[in-house]
Amino acid sequence: MKKIEHVGIAVKSLEDSNDLFSKLLGKPHYKTEMVTSEGVNTSFFQVGENKIELLEATRNDSPIAKFIDKKGEGVHHIAFDVDDIYAEVERLKKEGFSILNETPKRGADNKLVVFLHPKSSNGVLIELCQEIKE
Repeated sequence: MKKIEHVGIAVKSLEDSNDLFSKLLGKPHYKTEMVTSEGVNTSFFQVGENKIELLEATRNDSPIAKFIDKKGEGVHHIAFDVDDIYAEVERLKKEGFSILNETPKRGADNKLVVFLHPKSSNGVLIELCQEIKE
């Protein structure tokens, strides 16, 4: 793994949270993006070489809506940038980690993504992401 790519934060209102994080970080978000397949609208803030991703549910059955219903707003996941997501999935499976989606799927910010089950990583949802080269 190369670096922490971003920290994902589940929020009830993207508009309110964009305002809050703009004040906190002293700069506006640089983009928003809808990920229809996951039922989420995202917003990104650049912080040094890392990012903060705010996630707002667009459907009641989305993973973010379920997270907020269960735990409230807050840190949802930590994402790590990887060079080869397929090799990293195989390596982590051999190390005993439980992979939620072994086949990478398209996520926000032009990334392929895979998630590790929090039960295998001390209760923290881990996202692996790799830039899509088109």
